[in-house]
Amino acid sequence: MMKRLVPTFNRILVQRVIQPAKTESGILLPEKASKLNSGKVIAVGPGSRDKDGKLIPVSVKEGDTVLLPEYGGTQVKLGEKEYHLFRDEDVLGTLHED
Repeated sequence: MMKRLVPTFNRILVQRVIQPAKTESGILLPEKASKLNSGKVIAVGPGSRDKDGKLIPVSVKEGDTVLLPEYGGTQVKLGEKEYHLFRDEDVLGTLHED
């Protein structure tokens, strides 16, 4: 049976992106160079509510690649895969390819 986690409120479920240790041509990269804290958004909650009860939607969507803080988030393990839950405001930005 496949488990699916749906975040509540303004939380997002992220799977961290493992950066390659070497380039396509075989050049080994130093450990510091490959440590960009990014992840792929797997699921998002509906958002939070303001003081008047209006819904404030989450700023990212499923499939986005986001820049994450070095520390924080809640680690969640579903099956063999490891995920992290972050609040929408904890995300530092989104990464776009040109």
